[in-house]
Formats: sequence, C-alpha cells, structure tokens
Amino acid sequence: MIEQFLDAFDALPLGSFTGTAHGRRYVVTRSGFSGDKAQKLVAEELGGNDYISLNLYRLESGARLKPCEMPEQKVVDFVLALRPDPDD
Repeated sequence: MIEQFLDAFDALPLGSFTGTAHGRRYVVTRSGFSGDKAQKLVAEELGGNDYISLNLYRLESGARLKPCEMPEQKVVDFVLALRPDPDD
C-alpha cells in the first residue's frame, strides 16, 4: 500500500493546484524541503470544511508518513483519490 501511495503522491504537481477527490473539489499545495527529503501536502475543500494535512519524510530506512492530527488512512485515501485539474 505504501508504494501505491508514494507513486500517487509523487505524481502530484509541486506548488499549488486544484483537484477533485471523492467528488469534492480542493485547493492543494505540495511542497518539498531539505532536497525533497521532507515533503508537505495541505488541501482545503472549496466550499466545504474538509482539510487534509500531511508530512512525508524520505529516510534511508524508508518513507515515513505523518498526518497532521488526522488518521493516516484519511490522508492515504485522499492522495490515492486526488485528481489534479487538467488546466493546472
């Protein structure tokens, strides 16, 4: 499951973009730090209350996903479902 998540995460554009997940629209920002060894994704639902926030650390021992005050499964499901808008 982590490989599928990492593939989906890495396919997302860097910077800010809009997209759809689970039938809802979001504005999303994906950024990298420390040579992309630390990455952050924040998504806010447009016209709604949903919020997604996670940090992803690429360590020698493997990737570590750290959701911000939400269940790990929520952020995994979101990234797997997220489809960026084609015009972004």
